[in-house]
Amino acid sequence: MAENNSAKTRRASKPAPVDNTYGHLQPQALDVERAVLGALMIDRDAYAVVCEILYPESFYEQRNQLIYEAIRSLSLAEKPVDMLTVTDELERSGNLEKVGGPLYISELTTKVASSANIEYHARIVAQKFLARQLISFASVIETKAFDGTVDVDDLMQEAEGSLFELSQRNMKKDYTQIDPVISNAIEVIQKAAANKDGLTGVPTGYHKLDDITSGWQPSDLVIIAGRPAMGKTSFALSMAKNIVADFRVPTAFFSLEMSNVQLVNRLISNCCEIQGSKILNGQLKPDEWDRLDKRINNLLGAPLYVDDTPGLSVFELRTKARRLVREHGVKLIMIDYLQLMNANGMRFSSRQEEVSTISRSLKGLAKELDIPILALSQLNRGVESREGLEGKRPQLSDLRESGAIEQDADMVLFVHRPEYYHIYQDEKGRDLHGMAQIIIAKHRKGATGDVLLTFRGEFTRFENPEDSSLRPMPANEGEIVGSKVNGDDMAPMDGFPPPPPFADGPMPF
Repeated sequence: MAENNSAKTRRASKPAPVDNTYGHLQPQALDVERAVLGALMIDRDAYAVVCEILYPESFYEQRNQLIYEAIRSLSLAEKPVDMLTVTDELERSGNLEKVGGPLYISELTTKVASSANIEYHARIVAQKFLARQLISFASVIETKAFDGTVDVDDLMQEAEGSLFELSQRNMKKDYTQIDPVISNAIEVIQKAAANKDGLTGVPTGYHKLDDITSGWQPSDLVIIAGRPAMGKTSFALSMAKNIVADFRVPTAFFSLEMSNVQLVNRLISNCCEIQGSKILNGQLKPDEWDRLDKRINNLLGAPLYVDDTPGLSVFELRTKARRLVREHGVKLIMIDYLQLMNANGMRFSSRQEEVSTISRSLKGLAKELDIPILALSQLNRGVESREGLEGKRPQLSDLRESGAIEQDADMVLFVHRPEYYHIYQDEKGRDLHGMAQIIIAKHRKGATGDVLLTFRGEFTRFENPEDSSLRPMPANEGEIVGSKVNGDDMAPMDGFPPPPPFADGPMPF
């Protein structure tokens, strides 16, 4: 008799749905799903608690998905949510019979006494949904990995893209009471007060630029843009040399355009003041060999980590950046340049949409790692078609391929050399021979403005004007026109007179 009762119990109980795709039960919590829906229908404020945690697809049972969708529609329309209004909404949408009719709706409300634990229950439902998503993701990748016709490198990109997209959808950050934030802000102010120079971020070595920015700030995305041959890569490398050699701040440089050797050659040219063409052909004079031997020590042992992976994806960057911060304490990341990156593994309707995703991801990475990220960017050709001093001056609208770059960036800087366009005097009458304007066009945390630096094209080097030992060149002696190596200035054209000799020996590093 006991055996008979046990058999009846087994027949009466309904087994949980089985997902035939995987051949076993998927992560689920059906009783908790029903408790959440019941609580939503007995407490008018309950939806506000779970609306950022749950979506219709978060529920495992299809009928529960339809009921939650009806509750969401009523809430968004600011209508009351209860057993009767939900039933009416389901009938209106033609889904009432699909969920089991009014009887099932009634059962949901009678099985829950209050909504006191609804947030806890909602998070259980959300966790089960995320587990199902991960299982589905892993299954798709596993199936493709067994397919011999699928390129493994492409599959890696797709896996990274899909997992990144999944993590972004489920990444939520809760609000914080203001007191601890105030404490952090006061601590930063006190540290700044302790520094005589007032720097709170990573110093660049350029005094007037640091005065405006207080150094590159944690969690900031800084865009350094310019037309080809303006020297944006030279500017980035000059900063990198200052940061790692003078201030010993660990820095990572991702070069998508140049190889490691090319990049280091330019650093050597910058640091040792030897023309790039001589470094390439090895035809150095005795004094240049001596300068190389002495000044190369400034780079040896410097905390600079270089990666020259071509076609770097934003997902590979995230992985490498986290490792560099964890293992080497990197405090600054530079990327040359943004438009050469990709977001493989994700589908986009246009290149602009892809660049927007890359830009947004870089800003998210800067916040996550709490370090500044400097990304170089190209400008479109609109600058070339404009006339006059102001016409050649870059504008935010010139940022190439995506307005999202301007939107996501905390700072946008333009590297501009007016003499490249045969403009030798600015609006204030200052001589622009051998000078570069660093235009701060956007600055969320402070002022905008221009900073004048000396540009020494033969050494791909930017200097503080007051530190430069070069005498100003008279306007009638000629002009500097940089030749292009990898889309940037490398050395002056043949025939350009060499810089005058130093009065007190080699220029200090």
